[in-house]
Amino acid sequence: MKPFPAIATLEFREIPAGMVATDAMVKRSPIALLRNGLISAGRYLTLIGGSTAAVEEAWQEGLRVGGEDLLDEVFLPDVHPQLWHALQGERRPAEGEAMGVLETETVSAVLAATETALKTADLTLMELRFADSLLAGRAVSLLHGVLHDVEAGLDAAVYRLTSNRSAVSHRIISAPHEALFRHVEGSTSFHEARGLQLDGEMG
Repeated sequence: MKPFPAIATLEFREIPAGMVATDAMVKRSPIALLRNGLISAGRYLTLIGGSTAAVEEAWQEGLRVGGEDLLDEVFLPDVHPQLWHALQGERRPAEGEAMGVLETETVSAVLAATETALKTADLTLMELRFADSLLAGRAVSLLHGVLHDVEAGLDAAVYRLTSNRSAVSHRIISAPHEALFRHVEGSTSFHEARGLQLDGEMG
C-alpha cells in the first residue's frame, strides 16, 4: 500500500530558488511535503505527495516559480508502490537471473526511468540511491528479474529519458555472480561493503 496516489520531485540548481519555490508549492495546494533540503552538488531537492490533483497543482506552481533555476522535475500521478517504498528507504532481497542498473544525472530522471521500468515489466526494485554525497548529484537504481523482463524494462526506461533528452547510463548483468548479489544486497556503497572470500581464491 502507498499513502499517496501521486508524487512529484523538483530539483533546483540553487538553494534560495528551491526554498522559495517549495514555499510557493505548499501555499498553493494541500499537499504533503515529504522531504526537502540540500543534496550533493549544491542542489535543492523537494519531494511532495498527495492526491493527483493537489500534487499536479503544486508541481505546476513549482515549475512556474522555479523557472530557469529548475534543473529537473518529474510528476508521477500514479506512483508505483515499489518506487514509493524505495523512496522511504526500503530495500528488497537480491535474486533473479538478471540485474539491471540505471544511473542518471538527476534524482527526477532516475525516478521517471525506474517507474517506467517497473510499469513495463515484472521487475523487483532492489535499491534506489539518491541525494547521497558519494553520488555528486547523480542517482542509481538496481532492478532484477528474468532476463527478458529486465531487457524490456530498461529499454522502456532508456527510451523515456532519451526522448526527453535526459542522459542515462545503463547495463544489464545476466546471471550475476553470487558475490555481487550479496554485496549489493547489503549496500552499493564501497565504504559499507565487506570483503567476501570466494571459493578457490586461497592457495
